Amino acid sequence: MTPKLGQVARAKEIGRVGSPYYIWAACLECGKERWVQSRKGYPVSLRCKKCANGRKVRPRLRGNLSRMWKGGRYKYRGYICVYLGSTDFFYPMANQKGYVLEHRLVMAKHLHRWLLPWEVVHHRNGIRDDNRLENLELIGCKGRHNTQINKRIKKLECTVSEQAIKIKLLEWQIKELRQIEVSQRRY
Repeated sequence: MTPKLGQVARAKEIGRVGSPYYIWAACLECGKERWVQSRKGYPVSLRCKKCANGRKVRPRLRGNLSRMWKGGRYKYRGYICVYLGSTDFFYPMANQKGYVLEHRLVMAKHLHRWLLPWEVVHHRNGIRDDNRLENLELIGCKGRHNTQINKRIKKLECTVSEQAIKIKLLEWQIKELRQIEVSQRRY
């Protein structure tokens, strides 16, 4: 139920803090009705904030309507962020500024549904801006993502240890060949 012009209410009744009484009043210039602090039964301000500043506030231009628009893509910590308009189906996945991580968007479009916040999209090759569908893997929770990373780390550690053994073997072969070379020079 909307209040009537001139209706007075206590601050607690309308969920406000500050002056003990508020009055429902209309702006003198634009006619916008709102709760205004009241003193001695009269509104403290006769104009709303927009009209009191003496100027009409332009609506904020967002997205490609803004003059600062640079294409709606930027990199953050190696990941690519993409701007989504408020009418986009996948907009609920976006942050407060309307951006979503591109690899999550690619996976969501592939699945034809939004991704839940706890679902993780893993880059198989570890390159954060490689957002090809073949390189992406959907993981149900962050715990499993850590397991995937740990498996990759163990695999790389095994590769490093194998390479270290091969290097030792090659160094030994080089040492043997040098000894043979030195012995052949003596004769």
